[in-house]
Amino acid sequence: MTRYKTWTLTDAFNDVWLDSFAVGNDSLRLPTPHDWSIRKRTLRGGLRDGIDLVEVHNGALSYSVLPTRGMGLWRGEYRGNFLGWRAPVLGPVHPKFVHLDERGGLGWLGGFDELLCRCGLTSNGPPGEDVVTDKTGQTTRSKLTLHGRIANQPAHYVEVRVNLDPPHELSVIGQVEEGCLFFPHLALTTTITTVPGSHRIVIHDIVENRGAEPAELEILYHCNIGPPFLEAGSRVVAPIRELAPQTPRAAEGIDTFDTYPGPTAGFTEQVYAYELLSDAAGRTLAMLYNSAADRGLALRWNQSDLPCFTVWRNCAAAEDGYVTGLEPATNFTNFKSFERERGRVRLLPPGGRWESSVSLEVHDTAAGVSKLMAEIVALQAHEKPKIHRTPYARFSAAGS
Repeated sequence: MTRYKTWTLTDAFNDVWLDSFAVGNDSLRLPTPHDWSIRKRTLRGGLRDGIDLVEVHNGALSYSVLPTRGMGLWRGEYRGNFLGWRAPVLGPVHPKFVHLDERGGLGWLGGFDELLCRCGLTSNGPPGEDVVTDKTGQTTRSKLTLHGRIANQPAHYVEVRVNLDPPHELSVIGQVEEGCLFFPHLALTTTITTVPGSHRIVIHDIVENRGAEPAELEILYHCNIGPPFLEAGSRVVAPIRELAPQTPRAAEGIDTFDTYPGPTAGFTEQVYAYELLSDAAGRTLAMLYNSAADRGLALRWNQSDLPCFTVWRNCAAAEDGYVTGLEPATNFTNFKSFERERGRVRLLPPGGRWESSVSLEVHDTAAGVSKLMAEIVALQAHEKPKIHRTPYARFSAAGS
């Protein structure tokens, strides 16, 4: 029987909230050589005022969890290598300062500076009016904002859990709800785990429909990477079955879709939609690595849970947010009605649930990058990639 030690940091239903918390190998004395710790504090001042920050350090890899911002991951470090990006906002930004309706529904961008955030739960993609007619002929109109609400919803329950038995997993567990009267009621339970001394973070999510009616689900994992992994000559690699630019602007760069320029003032973002190959169990991966191929960051997931993959390239000047996004998802980043028509919006029955795991791993050696590349090459060997040079109707609203 596995033995755990747990601490509740937040429990809104039972009026529990800790302003600060700390545990580590100095106090728990696990039989591991790695100097690990988990600490919680509340940030003060500026746009971050009131943000709860849970900092996890496994002895080699560190990262910050943001319960106030939907249990996203803010920034981290692996053996001196920065994880995340430098957004043109001084974050993390408290949701009270993020007004989703601003700038024509693009207000979400005012709080966007995480290493990893979720987009959803009931919608992601661009803003607009979603019009749905049910089987009785009743029409409902909903105003959708960019990338949904979950990234700006505070967790109502947060727990730290340490496995007392090998391999001594260190977990932060959070529960976040999205819903209101007359609209779907979805609940996210996430467990974010690492092992002392490892190069990996595993995000295991469960989304449940708490309502008495079926509810739509769209979820996208927006993993955002800047220097030192992103630089002139960096490449993104994945086992491609089919790929297309999402817009005419992206089509302009189709010859170099997998290779990055350095920071470029005035660069306009480019987005590419991927359908990937996987192994017999549905497992796949994607990696960004630097020009010397001695630093890489990879994501792993299962295509049965997250069948769509998007790469976002924002190669702007450093001051304007030089970053790329690797984004496994249930859908592509088109407007929700387009994705619904193509069967990529999930429908959860009352009490139904959806579950997935996304693994983020960091490598800082040429051997580590080479090993990942060999995995991708082995998957790609089964099929030649099909690359569309212009937007493709199955993947993009700009296609024809």
